[in-house]
Order: sequence, then C-alpha cells, then structure tokens
Amino acid sequence: MKNLKTYVSLLIFSIAITATFSQEKEKNLDKSFAYNSVDPHYWDEPDYWPASLDAVFAAPKNHKILLENDQVRVLEVTLAPGETEEIHHHRWPSVLYIQEAGDFIDYDEKGKIILDTRQLKTPLTFPMTMWKGPEAPHSVENLSTTITIHLIRVEMKQ
Repeated sequence: MKNLKTYVSLLIFSIAITATFSQEKEKNLDKSFAYNSVDPHYWDEPDYWPASLDAVFAAPKNHKILLENDQVRVLEVTLAPGETEEIHHHRWPSVLYIQEAGDFIDYDEKGKIILDTRQLKTPLTFPMTMWKGPEAPHSVENLSTTITIHLIRVEMKQ
C-alpha cells in the first residue's frame, strides 16, 4: 500500500510539474480548445448536480479510481475507439494529463455539441496537460477508429 501511495504521490507531483512547465507550450494552443462545459444559465452549481451522475457512478466503465482521499480523487479515464460514454459530471476542478486521443466530440446533457475537435484551427498534440473547472453533465464520443482516449484526471476536492 505504501508503494501505491508513493507512486500516486509521484504521479500527482509529475502532473503538477508538467502543467507548470507546459505553460509556454499552451501559449501556442488554439484558444478555442480552452472550453468549459458549464452553461452559466443551467447546471451552473456543482452542489446541485445529481450524485448519481458522478463520473464514477454514471460511467464506471470509463472512469477508474486510482486514489481518493479528502483532498483529491485521481481517475484513469479511457474511451475505446468509436465508444460514447454515459452522461456524467465532474464536480471538482481538475488537472487532466491527456496521454493519447484522436478526434472527439463533447456533448452537453441535452446532446448539444460543446466541442468537436475536428473544428479546431490547429490539431491537438498529445500528450498534453490542461486545467478544467467543474464539468456539468456531459458525454464524450471518441470518433477515432484506432486510438483509445487515455488520460489521468486529478480532481481537486479542496
């Protein structure tokens, strides 16, 4: 158990360092990718989001808990080629370390497109690290026929 705690601590530290040193790289990132799935007029308060739509409960096939305590929850997120995950939310702000992904579409809970990566001016390059605020109920569709979306998500509870 101690080795697992050490590994996860090092993982979180590595993600934080990567995020810090990738700030220069982010200056060249297409700003349209800095998107937020919280509609300011609807579902704008994470405290009101149903617990049943928490990612781990609503989309357990795609969200595996690696570590959880009072301060953070670390998830491994995978989405197979052609797969669409169930509608779910992420209540806490997060650091995402996206290791691999092809094109994808992020939909809100009503099926409206939040982001279609095919519409970006500049293709995304992976791996990449990004900060996300709380994400309202949404669903991601992996458009690739060959690439699994794979990321580590560190949710900040405090």
